[in-house]
Amino acid sequence: MTDSDTPRTPPLLLPDAVHHAIKPGTALLRLETTRSREGLLDGAWWPRTRDIETELPALISVLTEHLGPITRVGVDASAWNALPTRLVIDDQIVHLDSDPVGDDTVLITRGHNDHFALLVVPPDTTADAAREAMARAVRADNMTRAAQILMATTPEPEDGADHAAG
Repeated sequence: MTDSDTPRTPPLLLPDAVHHAIKPGTALLRLETTRSREGLLDGAWWPRTRDIETELPALISVLTEHLGPITRVGVDASAWNALPTRLVIDDQIVHLDSDPVGDDTVLITRGHNDHFALLVVPPDTTADAAREAMARAVRADNMTRAAQILMATTPEPEDGADHAAG
């Protein structure tokens, strides 16, 4: 590979192949690739539904492989269909807390006080918008809040969409 073939900046989007990996009932997760953890968000998660009992086990299993045991998860209860106080995931108890973090964020706790903040991409988001939002969230220099990332990456409705119903 020559120097001219080497990208000078990290790509802004996830690779196109990610579209093939997205299937109903799966989560797409990307963690920041730096140990500095200086950005506002440590990663991004795209659940396929608003059923926390269905979606959370896969996320926690993957995170446990990379981060070690997860003890708590903080979510905005209003963003999910129901919020139990705890789940048993891979034979470990994970406590769920209703936090006013907003429906665009989930807080993952490892150990006693080591928190990871993940952008939550809404389940009905298009693949292109989800891909862009996740790529922005995991940039090491990201200082943009989750809600702002989602607003910036959500396509505007087409003009004809509002008139079609009338």
